[in-house]
Amino acid sequence: LLFAMSGIARGRLAEERKAWRKDHPHGFFAKPVNNPDGSMNIMSWSCGIPGKKGTPWENGVFPLSIEFSEDYPTKAPQCKFPAGFFHPNIFPSGSVCLSILGDDWKPSVTVKQILIGIQDLLNSPNELSPAQQEAYDVYTHDKTTYKAKLIAQTKKYIPA
Repeated sequence: LLFAMSGIARGRLAEERKAWRKDHPHGFFAKPVNNPDGSMNIMSWSCGIPGKKGTPWENGVFPLSIEFSEDYPTKAPQCKFPAGFFHPNIFPSGSVCLSILGDDWKPSVTVKQILIGIQDLLNSPNELSPAQQEAYDVYTHDKTTYKAKLIAQTKKYIPA
């Protein structure tokens, strides 16, 4: 049974990868990482989420790792930005706090939907679900400073 379960996760991820390569939103990237021996690790993906035009996130491409468990797609993957990423809904560890990755997870949710959901979250934080005290406080009390911090952070993630 365990083997059957892992086969489901890997099969689904292989399909997701094929679908992504055929059709994905402009500016995004998502691909399995390589193991030290050079083989592909379908359970661990390296992704990039572009900032939306007209927002403090514009021109940035934000690195995100997605770790899938053998229980995928029954269980949501873990999505992480680099530790210390400044955003009200990103834990200090980098873990993303987003309803579709938690209570609202459904096995039908795709990698593309996850990445677009996280892109939407970047510029539209959920005040009801703070994950990081400092970013939440600045966001709720001082929008000018908040925007300045986002612009400074975005500069670190502008592709060469």
